[in-house]
Amino acid sequence: MDYKIVRIDGKEDDVTSQSFSNFADAYDLLDEIYGDLCCSDVDYGDTISYDIVEDKKKEKKIHEKGI
Repeated sequence: MDYKIVRIDGKEDDVTSQSFSNFADAYDLLDEIYGDLCCSDVDYGDTISYDIVEDKKKEKKIHEKGI
């Protein structure tokens, strides 16, 4: 199963252009970017929010090719 990171606001950036073979790798990237932030230090209006989701498009292409 492949995973990707999506922005909550639906926009694209360098983080969302990547694909990951497992959830942990995607999580580790977000942790590397935002791991130093503490909840009390964050101005949520200025922080981009991300979510990790299964890459359904990639799975669909694999099934269409019969792989």
